[in-house]
Amino acid sequence: MKILLVNQAFVSFDEPGFTRHFEMAKYLRERGHEMVIVASDVNYQTGQRIVEHRGFIAEQEIEGVRVLRAFMLPSLHRNYFWRIVSFVGFMFSAVAASLKVKDADFVMGTSPPIFQAFAAWMAAFLLRKPFLFEVRDLWPQFAIDMRVIKNPAVIYLAHAVEKFLYSRAAHILVNSPAYKPYIMKRGVPVDKITFIPYGTDISMFTPEVDGSQVRREFGLNDKFVALYAGAMGQANDIYTILRAAARLRDEPKIQIALFGDGKEGANLRAEASRLGLDNVTFAGAAPKTKMPAVVAAADVCIAILQDIPGFRMTYPNKVFDHMAAGRATVLVIDGVIREVIETSGGGVFVPPGDDERLAQVLRELADDPVRVQRMGEQARAYLVQNFDRRDKLAETLELFQRIADKKITNHR
Repeated sequence: MKILLVNQAFVSFDEPGFTRHFEMAKYLRERGHEMVIVASDVNYQTGQRIVEHRGFIAEQEIEGVRVLRAFMLPSLHRNYFWRIVSFVGFMFSAVAASLKVKDADFVMGTSPPIFQAFAAWMAAFLLRKPFLFEVRDLWPQFAIDMRVIKNPAVIYLAHAVEKFLYSRAAHILVNSPAYKPYIMKRGVPVDKITFIPYGTDISMFTPEVDGSQVRREFGLNDKFVALYAGAMGQANDIYTILRAAARLRDEPKIQIALFGDGKEGANLRAEASRLGLDNVTFAGAAPKTKMPAVVAAADVCIAILQDIPGFRMTYPNKVFDHMAAGRATVLVIDGVIREVIETSGGGVFVPPGDDERLAQVLRELADDPVRVQRMGEQARAYLVQNFDRRDKLAETLELFQRIADKKITNHR
């Protein structure tokens, strides 16, 4: 079986970002299948070009995985207009790259951004292959909730594109239980949607990983470290963390470490400087190979998003990494992921946007290491039982095989 995946933000273990599709490609390869990936040549977090090449397509092989890097303008971290220009430009170059892979059994598109999913559908249409639509976040609903999209005509058009992709997909794969009823309300039959959470690699993130080198590198040895690791965009609400840090100036033992980068990175650094936050460390983006040690360097981990309705339906991947590493999560996100944390006993919920409560929780946890350790142990046990990525990849492979064997066919 050969699968063609279009994922603008694809990264390998040597780059910062979300590596689930790289892990999936390696998993398939070990079982005699192939996933060819069409990706952009610009890293989503850093905005830097990954490969230098002439023309619009560069080919790589990364640990046996074939990757076609399609040209994209490196303007992700500029204003919204130029961000859209980058996305649309990649959509066209991605279709061109996809047409180099004519023998795939089906084409898989992933969203967000929606433009790459549309590119995957176009490639599937031109190659006359089934189209699998993977929904990782609800677009355009998140953008509308965040008021990134406000024009009524644009909102109408965005929903039309969303409905078009749902209708043209042979099948829809979602990674959160809340996405399934949302999509069904858009007129999609229940048997066309499969929910498989991503989980995490429990052999990569373990309580036994040594984070002492990371603590030494950033001067964190004697600190109670509260870690945020991930993208720094509008959705991530890191400003609430900075306001909490301002409330913790009188707690010299508490240090907040921010690993990652993104569109808001420079503004966040400027705001921390303006507030005089010596208790915040900006550590920059780190490749996935370093992330187990980064998480191991933390006493607790923070997961945070803006308080909008759409985010209450999401399963943030970083939370599962925290749990697998045996670290308690301070969860500043409401909704379905809160249910996971509270059921597992693996962390503490803080209402989104509430910097006063966030500061209070960090004070309490810094003074109660026994409680912090117990929550980390409970989180790990629950994760291993319910969200082992090997189990979830096996379920995904079964779905892929059904599509490749044409037991699932295109709905028109």
